Formats: sequence, structure tokens, C-alpha cells
Amino acid sequence: MGYKNGQTGYPGAPLASRAVIKKNNYALIPPAGLVKNRVPGFDNCEMTILASRKLGASFVDYVVTMLPEGKNDLGFGGDGVETFVYVLDGRIRAGDGSRDYALERDGYLYLPPDKKLYLENRAGGNSELFLYKRLYQPLAGHQPRAFAGNAGEIKSYDYEGMKDVQIWDLLPTDDLGFDMNFHILSFERGASHGYIETHVQEHGALILEGEGIYNLDNEWLTVGKGDYIFMAAYTLQAAYGIGRSECFRYLYSKDCNRDESLKE
Repeated sequence: MGYKNGQTGYPGAPLASRAVIKKNNYALIPPAGLVKNRVPGFDNCEMTILASRKLGASFVDYVVTMLPEGKNDLGFGGDGVETFVYVLDGRIRAGDGSRDYALERDGYLYLPPDKKLYLENRAGGNSELFLYKRLYQPLAGHQPRAFAGNAGEIKSYDYEGMKDVQIWDLLPTDDLGFDMNFHILSFERGASHGYIETHVQEHGALILEGEGIYNLDNEWLTVGKGDYIFMAAYTLQAAYGIGRSECFRYLYSKDCNRDESLKE
């Protein structure tokens, strides 16, 4: 069952998919064809695991539909695992057991690896979330901290000097306590990266709006709202904004602020 698009039964046309899965390299996962994954602790929630170690990622990404009375009161993360939640739609309560945060659309919360994340749907209907977890990489003399915000209240800036490409930093960029960050990147129609990137960082990206053409390991793929992209370390990557009206905009994670280890 493709639960995100309500597809059940025979499709009335030959089976086809835009999905591309190249493990340890890149993946394009569109909403059509997503199936539900039962994750203990999430009650009255429909969710899909998008990226994981089985795909080649060092993190796990999820999309979550919190139904009325949806919640996680068992706790998510902690014990060395840092977490991040972003509200795509709706309204939720998110907290660490001692402090709660009221998050609405474009609101988000990062919790450090010694805190568990608790979630509760506070909307009259469903709430849609993007959820992330990763093993934290400690750095002597530095510690991360809980950080909440709303992307709609953050000032963007020109991406590498290009006025038609804007970037929003969701977490502090000057604090070595953080070993990862989340950003939003937005391209006006016809705008692009300044070059095809090649770097050690890996990304998980959810397309928030619009359409684009994305270069993944020198394959150009059409992507749009609701699509998810995984990019492994050193995967060639770049994008153009296309479409007729909306900017091409996506939310993405990036590991940062750490040297590479020689140990496995």
C-alpha cells in the first residue's frame, strides 16, 4: 500500500516508480510507494523509515504522521543518540521530560544525546513531522545543548553570494558542541548551485516545495515536493530550481565540526 498517496488495489496502469536506490551512494524516494513501519513507542502514528545504515547512512530519517492522540511517551533517542524533529504541518508538544516546547508548522527542536525526545500531537487533526537521529560524536571540552526555533522566524542569507539562492541555518554554526546541523536551501526558478559539490559530508534531504533537477553522482533526476534524497559521502551533487511558480526548497542535514577518524 502506498499510504502517502492512498494507493491501494490495482493501479489501472503498468507499475512504475521514480524511486532510485543505489546503496552507499544515493537514493531518491518519492512519496508514492512508501509503506508504514511500526516503530515501538510511537502510538497512533503512521511513519516510514527513509534512510538508515541499511541504505548506507550514519543516521536515520523518518516521516511521521501523528494521528489524533498520536504520541511517543516512551522516549526517542538519548543514551548517546541525538535527535531532531521538524514540524511539516500541524501542532505538537515536544520535550525532554523536564521542559516542553510548543511547535507549529516550521518549528523544530534539537535534543542532545543525554536527553530523550517525547512527542504529542496537539493539533485538531493530523500533524506531519520529519524526524532524525544519529549517534553523537563527542569532542573534548564541548557539549551540545537543546535548541528550539522556527524556520519562519530565521533570517536567510545569500548562499555563496547568490541572491536567488537563500539558506537558513537552523542550529548554531559556531558551536563545536554540535556535530551536525540542519539547513533549508531555496532556489528561485533557474537558480542553481555554483558548482557540482564533492565532499565528505553526507545529507538526508526532504523537498518542502517546488520542483528541481538534482545531480546525484552525475545523474540528473527530476524531484519535487515530498521527495526524499539521501546523499552519501563524496556523492556528486548539485541542483537547479525549475517549475512554474514556487521556489525549489528543501530541508537537509549535514554532519560537521569533526575530523575524520582512522578507526573503523
